[in-house]
Amino acid sequence: MKALFLAFFCLLALASNAQQRTFKILNTITQEPIIGASLSHSNKIIALSNERGEFILNSIQATDDYQISSLGFQSLKMKGSDLKSVIHLEEASLDLATVVVTASRQAAVRTETPVAIHKISASLMQDTKAIQLTEIINKVPGVVMLNYNNEQHAMGIRQPFGTSPYFLYMEDGLPLRPLGVFNHNALIEANLQGLNSVEVIKGPASSLYGPEAVGGAINLISKMAPGIPTASIGFQADEWGYLRTQFTAGGQFSKKWSLMTGGYIARQKNAWASNTDFDKSSINFRLDYQLSPHTKLWSSFAYNDYFSQTGGNIDSVGYYSRTYKSPANFTYRSSFSSRSRITLEHKGPNHSFSSLTAFYRDNSLGQNPAYSIAWTAPSTTASGQINSNSFTSLGIMGQHSRQFSWLDSKIIVGFLLDRSPNTYWAYKINLTATLRPDKKSVEKYDIAQVLPNVFLSNYQAIIWNKALYAQWDIHPLERLRISLGGRLDNMSFDYSNYMDQRTGNKSYAQFSPKIGMTYEANQHMGFYANYSKGFSPPALSAVFRARPAAQAIATGEKFYLSIDPAVFNNYEVGGWASLFQSKLFLDYSIYRLNGQNELLGIRQPDNSTDYQSAGKTLHEGIEYAISYRPDNQWNFRLGATNARHMFVDFVLSQKASDVLKNVNNKEMPQAPHFIANAEITYKPNWIKGARVALEWQRISSWYQNQVNTVSYADPGFGGLPGVSVLNLRLGYQWKAYQIFMNVMNLSNELYANSASRGNNANDKSTYTPAAPRIINLGLQVDVFQLFKSK
Repeated sequence: MKALFLAFFCLLALASNAQQRTFKILNTITQEPIIGASLSHSNKIIALSNERGEFILNSIQATDDYQISSLGFQSLKMKGSDLKSVIHLEEASLDLATVVVTASRQAAVRTETPVAIHKISASLMQDTKAIQLTEIINKVPGVVMLNYNNEQHAMGIRQPFGTSPYFLYMEDGLPLRPLGVFNHNALIEANLQGLNSVEVIKGPASSLYGPEAVGGAINLISKMAPGIPTASIGFQADEWGYLRTQFTAGGQFSKKWSLMTGGYIARQKNAWASNTDFDKSSINFRLDYQLSPHTKLWSSFAYNDYFSQTGGNIDSVGYYSRTYKSPANFTYRSSFSSRSRITLEHKGPNHSFSSLTAFYRDNSLGQNPAYSIAWTAPSTTASGQINSNSFTSLGIMGQHSRQFSWLDSKIIVGFLLDRSPNTYWAYKINLTATLRPDKKSVEKYDIAQVLPNVFLSNYQAIIWNKALYAQWDIHPLERLRISLGGRLDNMSFDYSNYMDQRTGNKSYAQFSPKIGMTYEANQHMGFYANYSKGFSPPALSAVFRARPAAQAIATGEKFYLSIDPAVFNNYEVGGWASLFQSKLFLDYSIYRLNGQNELLGIRQPDNSTDYQSAGKTLHEGIEYAISYRPDNQWNFRLGATNARHMFVDFVLSQKASDVLKNVNNKEMPQAPHFIANAEITYKPNWIKGARVALEWQRISSWYQNQVNTVSYADPGFGGLPGVSVLNLRLGYQWKAYQIFMNVMNLSNELYANSASRGNNANDKSTYTPAAPRIINLGLQVDVFQLFKSK
């Protein structure tokens, strides 16, 4: 009898298990599992998707109506009979109320975040088919990421565009580089093929992310393993010798393990400008292990190997004749980087969340930089340098958050400890200069003498970055949220300066507070305001650079150890609105950023740069983004800013013999008043899988020098002064195949990505030319879908 009962209960269990069905919820674009999606029936949530993006249900009624919803995605309604084992949700990237961001180092709704933050979604990245990050980042209102070719770049976020250390570059919330080793080209060390999305935080984000996040912070969100096995391979090429092979692959290989990888190999040969060949190999891995339903361990590894010739700036003769011949055919930039991390994440009671990350970074950057060439007319000699900057990092970062019922509040606390030994040296090279007939510019430089024992800078330092931060979010009223936060940073380094055989220690400490609030007037409109403070100590390569002789005599200091960190106070208000039945969305911010001790480069008569940190600056403007989607075929977006950047009180020299002593009340160079990026996209219903987009990039004219005597105002598309460029993007997806074509600079405009000159009357302008019209063709194949169809 017992045996019969046992057999009966076993049959019941088997029948129960047989009735269970599993549904996997995935992102349409990335195929990543959507965690926490809800399945509703009769307005009641009956299931939430687990860490694998799965609903596991005992029964589904074929004739009943069900709804699947998740924050950041368009809801899906269907009959029970239509539910499939794999269900895809599309991103709701237009609706700010559903955009999920990580400005607080954790996922949050955009409308509950009192900062100016913009998210570039996976769908927008998929449609753009960018060759480099500039094509993505420039879509953000108020941001200029200058394309210096071959993935080299400069940045401008609430700052003039250039190379200043006021921007923090991160990967999944972890800085790519330690504080004190800033490089404006650091995003060369990123892998576009390994990205899911990109977030740009505008204004000081130092209260959570730390120093250098002054003008803004760029957080690269890497791809996670897809919920189903995927693999794709793609190829890109243009008529100027650019070739690229790229791939992604990944999947969940068991109930606990998942893997994602992506990378590319790119090569440029014999391009439109001389001395611009480059090679890059880049790959990312991410491995996830689900220890339990609430605990996950994941690790990642990134490898980048880059080498590029650097054409550098050219004079007006080469620029306006469109010969684009570099005067120096020996300059180069070589970069190697590897990053690895292992992160433990745990979800606890009271909606608590903890993470602990150990990380390692290895980086070396060697170059013979074109920007270091110093020449004074009408000399037939010049000088340059070869330098190397390398570091290794070991560090640990932790964070814990918890929600409380009192005032519906949430507390986030965290810490960072980073030890990064850093080595830098630069030695002199002598050059000969072949002059043009007017003897006012150089046609060609040649290396005359390499002097590896004549150092321009030579030091070793052990950098320590230590930080504690906290943020308290409260909800005192139904529609009002208040955020209070602050971070205490201490950056110190023990150094050996081999130039003067001195050793010592230097430290910078700063507390960066933030207070912000958001108010939802109704479900279609809201406002926010914040005050935040940011700071940025000078990079060590600037601190240990020998001062020009005149500056050394005037100040009595041979180096820049006395330079104070730059400090900024930011005041900001903004808001968002959804209009015309959620077809039009508006996001805007008005800011005023006051800077003190801002570190700026001063162009010298010989074209070299002297760093100074003195006085006050002002940065203020309004940023706005408009998105309009009248139907499912058309989409229009505009991101723009109107701003000004001023010297308020800035001393250039205290020498009585110098005519130019300050630039008070002058506009800062390379600071346009208007920046815009607009795009109209059409995805016709009558050709499923097709898309066409026309993009307009606009940068108004700017002053080339600090005394505001010369502007860059060449006409672009439509005769508009400054930069005015059209880009055309076409694509078509059929089954496992995607083909696309990007036509950059459609009307073949002559324009410069930057144009600058010194303050003296006889100084000459130099230009970083932008590319002529380029047609990039690409093919991408979904390997798994291809084999499925067969």
